[in-house]
This record gives sequence, C-alpha cells and structure tokens, in this order.
Amino acid sequence: MALGWNPTPLTRRRLYNFRRNRRGWWSFIIFSALFVFSMGAEFIANDKPLAVEFQGDLYFPVLFFYPETAFGGDFETEADYRDPFVQELIEIDGEGWILWPLIPFAYDTINYDLTVPAPSPPSAENWLGTDDQGRDVAARLIYGFRLSVLFGLLLTLFSSVIGVAAGAVQGYFGGWTDLIFQRIIEIWSGMPTLYLLIIMASVIEPGFWTLLILLMLFSWMQLVGVVRAEFLRARNLDYVRAARALGQPNRVIMVRHVLPNAMVATITFLPFILTGAITALTGLDFLGFGLPPGSPSLGELVQQAKSNLQAPWLGFTAFFSLAIMLSLLVFVGEAVRDAFDPRKSLAAVGAVQAETAASDLSGAETAPRLDKGAAGQGTGTGR
Repeated sequence: MALGWNPTPLTRRRLYNFRRNRRGWWSFIIFSALFVFSMGAEFIANDKPLAVEFQGDLYFPVLFFYPETAFGGDFETEADYRDPFVQELIEIDGEGWILWPLIPFAYDTINYDLTVPAPSPPSAENWLGTDDQGRDVAARLIYGFRLSVLFGLLLTLFSSVIGVAAGAVQGYFGGWTDLIFQRIIEIWSGMPTLYLLIIMASVIEPGFWTLLILLMLFSWMQLVGVVRAEFLRARNLDYVRAARALGQPNRVIMVRHVLPNAMVATITFLPFILTGAITALTGLDFLGFGLPPGSPSLGELVQQAKSNLQAPWLGFTAFFSLAIMLSLLVFVGEAVRDAFDPRKSLAAVGAVQAETAASDLSGAETAPRLDKGAAGQGTGTGR
C-alpha cells in the first residue's frame, strides 16, 4: 500500500509480471528518466543564466525578465547575457558572477562565434555540433524530445478517450447503432489522411494544438474495434443481465461493470499508439507540414540530416535518438502486453504454487527420515 493506494491481488500480479520482464522494466525506467530530464529543458539548455550575482543582489534570469538597465546597461529590453558587453557589466571588478546551464544555448540560439561554417562538427562548446543555421543540436534534441513525447501523450490520451467511448456505444447497444457507426468509421478511415492533413496545413497555419486536433480526427479509430469487441462479448454475460435486472442505468453498467474489463485489452495497445503518434509527428515535420518552422522537432532534425549529407553528425543524432526512443517504447509495450496476458499471469502463479508445493513436499519427506534415523540411533545407544 503506497500513498493510500491498495492494489488488488490481480493488479499486484500484473505489476509483478511487468517487473519480471527485465527488458521492458528497464526500458520503462530509462524512458521515464529521459522524459523527466527533458521536462527541465530550460534549466539544462538555455541562453539565459540560472543565476546572476550583481552588486550584492541575486538575479534569476531563467525564471524572470530583467532589462539591460538592471545591470547598468542602456536599453530597457531584456538583457542579452551572451553579449560580452553585458557580461563585462555583470562581472565588473570581479564582484559579480554568472552561473550558466549545462548547455549555454536554447533551441533557437544561434552561435555567432563559430570558427567554421555551419553546420559545424561537435566540439567542446557544441557537444553534438550545430545545424545549418548555427543552432546547437544538443539543445534542440532535448527540447524536441520533450515536445514529441508531450504531443504523443496528449494525442494518445484524447484519441483513446474518443475511441473507447465510440467502441463502447457500438458494442453495448449493437443493432442499428453498431451498424451505422461501423459504416461511418469505414468511410472515415478510407479517406487519404496524409493528403487531407496537407490540405488542412496549407489552409490553417500549423501549430501544436492545431496539429494535435487534425491528427486526432483520424487517430481515434485505432481502439474502436478492440473496445467494441469486448462490449459485444460482455453485453450478454450474467453480471450485465443482473445489473439490468436490478434497474441499473445503461451508463452505470457501461462505466462501472463492462468498461474495466474492456480496458485490459485497451491498455496493452497504448504504448504502441504512443509510438505511432510520435512517428506521425516526426513524419509530418520531416515533410514540412508539421510544427511551424524553427520549432524544436525530431522530424526537423531528420530533415536537416537529409539536406546536409556532408554533416554526418546530424544523421547519427537523428537516427540514434529516434531509434532509442521508439525501441524503449516498443519494449515497454511488450512488457505491458505480457503483464496483462491472462495465460502468462496464470502460468506464473501456477509455477510459483508448484515450486512452493514441491518445497513443502520435500520438507515433509525429509522430516520422517530424520526422525527415523534419530530413533534408530537412540535404539542403538540404548542397546
């Protein structure tokens, strides 16, 4: 029991099976650590210092806006902390100091101090080099990873909610409701999704939320078939009939009785849906129909690698970042699928029970032998 949560024995068994899959378990830990790490991207890669000490006062530019006049400058605009003039103002007479993030570049910061033409190779200043506009690749990778995962999570969440609701209505009511919904889904799924997205992107300026809504219009159908099949199977079972006989409304029966059983099959698909959402965003950004130009995106990084074959570090960074991220998600999906597989769950429990029974049986057989030997020794001593 942790934080007031007392899982059922079935949930404990599934968690135990998930942890037994070492590849999936460690993939989940690594992916979660990378995502948490990327959530603090502003504190890891930024062209604004974490802290500045000037004339005995402490400033936090990464969190707050400070004009150049706050440090003795001439302009009311925000101070450019990478400007040597501003740095000299802060560090005058050695009394002030600047604490920079681990990577002193934001995703859109252009390094004007490059000694070679952009894209520049990896160096001590730019760990993964720069792109063709002089922007730090490591900073764009961190921000792009966070953006891709957040986009994929939101798209998976919203699409799953709509898909589960549609599948539940179809499967529970059946009849004409199921027939009409199925025809609508068949027509909607037969539309050329990519062409429609290209047309909509040419009419509407693409943005994070706009692109999320456009992709959600077509991605909600992935779970409809699974949920529909579960509701079709459960609608005539005894516990559903008993709930109807007791006068429970259809909404309560669907949410409280049938949906928990249908979610077992749904949860196993979620990691793979997340992988598809991230891949869709990457593909659209690569084609130029995704996020606005300049946004930190893994697809834009792939496009940079394609356009600059003379800079292999761009291709290696794009390939390994996508390969590692998608591989981790696939391994997590396999572990979740195995954890919710009833055959493997029962097999694991049976193996544990068999091992326990075997140990008890061997202990029971050994005890009489020991007693018999001890009795024999006692008899011989008596003689």
